[in-house]
Amino acid sequence: MRVLTVNTGSSSVKLRVLDADDRVVTTRDSTPDDLADDVADLVRDVDAVGHRIVHGGPDHVAPERVTDALLADLRALTPLASLHQPIALDAVIAVRRVAPDLPAVTCFDTAFHADLPAAARTFALPREWRERHDLRRYGFHGLSHAWSTRRAAELLGAPDRRLVIAHLGSGASLAAVRAGRPVDTTMGLTPLDGLVMATRSGAVDPGLVLWLVEHGGMSAHEVAEGIDRRGGLLGLAGTKDMREVLARSAAGDDDAALALDVYLHRLAASVAAMTAALGGLDALVVTGGVGEASADVRRLMVERLGFLGLELDPGANDGFDPSAGIDADVSADGAAARVLVVPAREDAEIARGTRSALG
Repeated sequence: MRVLTVNTGSSSVKLRVLDADDRVVTTRDSTPDDLADDVADLVRDVDAVGHRIVHGGPDHVAPERVTDALLADLRALTPLASLHQPIALDAVIAVRRVAPDLPAVTCFDTAFHADLPAAARTFALPREWRERHDLRRYGFHGLSHAWSTRRAAELLGAPDRRLVIAHLGSGASLAAVRAGRPVDTTMGLTPLDGLVMATRSGAVDPGLVLWLVEHGGMSAHEVAEGIDRRGGLLGLAGTKDMREVLARSAAGDDDAALALDVYLHRLAASVAAMTAALGGLDALVVTGGVGEASADVRRLMVERLGFLGLELDPGANDGFDPSAGIDADVSADGAAARVLVVPAREDAEIARGTRSALG
């Protein structure tokens, strides 16, 4: 079965056609405005289409065939992922208009984390709030975490390892995975929690949010805009591009140096927390645009995590080529825990989920 995968970001749409063996046979990067025309060129030679959806909520925990009722359910979840959910759903509708008879499936980033242990998924909030509003830690980047988990098991030669998966891109999250199953993650009810990201603040004191609304003269919308779209690296350094942050920091720019230190401080502390949830660490698996492309980020992160038994081979780390699409072990010989770099293949997970949902 050939599958067209539609991976919608905040401003771009990655279109990939995969054959039955998950080899990419066609690649096209589109925009929401050009999506219909680009899809029309690609759907002639495919059997189905699979869409990445950020939030599936409590009820959608496996790939599902697209229906009007499903789209209505997912639209209602927009407040929980306001940056991505509306754009992804608009893409589903656009593709349906172009190819109404093509089987379509939605694959959810939250699904990988659906069975988190109760201790990891439960917020310490009043029971009536949790039950009325389905408040829990959902976790995100599940398609990426699932692929990295699968590849790490193959690279390490065993499926029962204790892994921390670090998806480091514009959005960033960690997952603690034991024997192929997630036991903790850094993102929560929404994709705002956890690590410092390109424009998202990551975890902040909830009292700070309340103070800004009650005493800072800000509306809830203004606060949401600040922590979602004007925070993170952008808020600290004035740029959301990690390459620029690294270059400016190396040149002595104070704001960029602070941004990098804050990013790494939160990242290292969170990797250690995920390791605690696992009771130890066999491998740190790095993926995502920043994780794959930046040898410096990998080096600076691992330097802070040497106490976990992590150590890089400098030549392997510096020589890793993300454009080759080949997984690599960049650990030093004899390191107690491995460091793996796994290029993200959300498209392969979408294709796998699409075939599963269509039988």
